Amino acid sequence: MKEVSSFKKYQPLAIAAGIGSILGSGIIVGLSATITVWQRGLGLTNGQVGIISGALTFAIAAGSLLSGQITKRIGLIRSFNWLNLFYAIGALICVFSESYTLLLAGVIITGFASGADLPISLTVISHDSPDKNTSARLVSSTQIFWQVGVLSSYIAAFVVSKIAGATGARIVFSILAAVAIIAWLWRTTSSKFRAFHEEGEKRHLNSETRKEQETHITVKSVFTGEGAGKYIGFFTCIMVFYLAWNLLANTFGQFQTFTLVQAHASQRFATGAGIVLNIVGLITTTIFASLSGGKLRNKLFVIAQLIQIFSMLGLALSSHALWPIVIAIGCYNIGNNLAGEAMYKVWTQESFPVEIRASVQGFINGFSRLCCGLFALITPALVIPSAIRTTMFGFAILLTIGFIGGLTMMALQKKYNVRKFD
Repeated sequence: MKEVSSFKKYQPLAIAAGIGSILGSGIIVGLSATITVWQRGLGLTNGQVGIISGALTFAIAAGSLLSGQITKRIGLIRSFNWLNLFYAIGALICVFSESYTLLLAGVIITGFASGADLPISLTVISHDSPDKNTSARLVSSTQIFWQVGVLSSYIAAFVVSKIAGATGARIVFSILAAVAIIAWLWRTTSSKFRAFHEEGEKRHLNSETRKEQETHITVKSVFTGEGAGKYIGFFTCIMVFYLAWNLLANTFGQFQTFTLVQAHASQRFATGAGIVLNIVGLITTTIFASLSGGKLRNKLFVIAQLIQIFSMLGLALSSHALWPIVIAIGCYNIGNNLAGEAMYKVWTQESFPVEIRASVQGFINGFSRLCCGLFALITPALVIPSAIRTTMFGFAILLTIGFIGGLTMMALQKKYNVRKFD
């Protein structure tokens, strides 16, 4: 009962942080869904389109990698409060851009702010939460907002797709800018959030780790000092799991529609299936958020990871019949959201000292983004009809490696008593 009341009390903070997740997925999906509109409206070359898309990926990665330095220099709460304003500035530069250079600059600013905001927002939640169970539920609930951002951006891009020139794309980016400004105003002016931050800081300073804080905890001290083996183990397991999951999630999204079309589905059916699968993802993410702070979390992870592996094997072994492929893709999307991004976020926030959580989460997030950007270079070779079956077997192996990393992570958490309710 106490956990439920704590969750409800701090839920507005998770919503404010979750808006950052909406903006994060919104800029990724919003740009990919409108890039051809920008190309027509501004007369961009194919090379310029590629540079803009790549620049967003690397800007997000840079923001994530530097998030720890940002909080160190500016402060955790101040960074949390103001990053959305910089996001809005970048989005507005895109809205009013009339050239390739301005659009590129706006995308870079927006991407950098988005990449930095995610790990910082999650760290603020775990910093302010009264206990680990509440923190786990709040952190995992932000993934719901990520799914909302994906779905909303697809719908917005679809609605404005028939508008001439770059106007439709400007409308999408105007919406993102408006949401960012709302988030900035809410985070900076809320007296409730200010009280949460102050209470969290008092708990932090009065906790059993006070003596450790006095020795000035840094990433270096955690990974080289007493107990370094524990944290190196956590970091390695999380990195292995998330990198394997993220490489598949990013790549699979690029040829999900292609796979359906190859199975003789119409483009309309394939696109509509994508929207339905996003709704399924939203539902399953909500389910995970409700269970992430309890005893069923690890069991759910095992089941969901097995579902993903068998879905890839099903796609590799299936014929080109449409409905078996639709079912396999649907099962993958269920498992993907029950054992994926939200799990990685929770693991990171509950396993490391609060002083370095933004740095660790930012590094893992940023490094995986860089890897995904490089992996995208070979994606076209993976999706040709003659290679897809082999690709699916490869993805099943990749998920198995991630699964081993996840199982090891759960064993380490049990060994070091990170989760007392398992």
